[in-house]
Amino acid sequence: MAERIASEVLAERVRGGDPRAIARLITRAESGESECRHALAALYRDTGRAHVVGITGVPGAGKSTLVSELARTVRADGRRVAVIAIDPSSPFTGGAILGDRIRMSDLVSDPGVFIRSMATRGALGGLARPALDAVDVLDAGGFDLVLVETVGVGQDEVDVVRAAHTTVVVNAPGLGDDIQAIKAGILEIADIHVVSKADRADANRTVRELKSMLMMSMPEGPEAWQVPVVPTSAETVTGFGELLAALDRHREHLYRTGEIETRRRRIASTRVVKIAEEMVREGFLKARRERIEAMLERVVARELDPHGAALELLDTVKERIRDDEQAV
Repeated sequence: MAERIASEVLAERVRGGDPRAIARLITRAESGESECRHALAALYRDTGRAHVVGITGVPGAGKSTLVSELARTVRADGRRVAVIAIDPSSPFTGGAILGDRIRMSDLVSDPGVFIRSMATRGALGGLARPALDAVDVLDAGGFDLVLVETVGVGQDEVDVVRAAHTTVVVNAPGLGDDIQAIKAGILEIADIHVVSKADRADANRTVRELKSMLMMSMPEGPEAWQVPVVPTSAETVTGFGELLAALDRHREHLYRTGEIETRRRRIASTRVVKIAEEMVREGFLKARRERIEAMLERVVARELDPHGAALELLDTVKERIRDDEQAV
């Protein structure tokens, strides 16, 4: 059996762009191994260079195909690109992610491309903590763009906004009356709108409808970002250069206006809260087996009120978290 490589050694190799070290460290982060925590903390100091792009939209809009073609466009421009594809189910089920792998098969052998499927693991909002750890590893590994593709349902669209510098919302042609529902849901979160499958006859109508809706809510002022609508087609391989140019313009806008610091603070806040929630949840599950039954008996007997019981349980959880951290 091969000797296990320490996470600190892997972190040093990550800094050199070693794809195997990147994959192994992401796996350890995804598994929640405490041994890799110090290595991830050290790598965090080497992050902040990559442009993190969240890509979301309704199911069937063509997000995965768009990500594949965008990755090829980034590579043709000479830049390194990583893709994190969020799987809503188990990491072992494959599903749509297997199709993504097949579509991207010609990219897998490219050392300038890294593709990783990750499960949500039941995380609210669709982005589990390891996905954000993976972004750090890829950033420290020298990738210029990190594309985070979400499953695109429910709360995921909001969550990806809190984890990315730029958010791309992918829309399919033929929205029709559904444009109102989109406005109520995800229209406002986009920094860039994409209309995929632009080779279809009804694509131009969708582009017009989106532009019309955006005009009614577009912020004013010389420094305000004017959200573009970019039509793309994987069938004719068009629009992806324009999409990359829009991403670059938005990145420039973020730095020029100072908005990048606001977004970095938002990302940091999201991550800190996610980690705290995970710690409390894990601590609660451990404490539940030991103390909650006895505590519930006291609540049922009216010896302890529910609010007091919750505070008592939180104290137990805090003690356990503190002990676990000191043991690492």
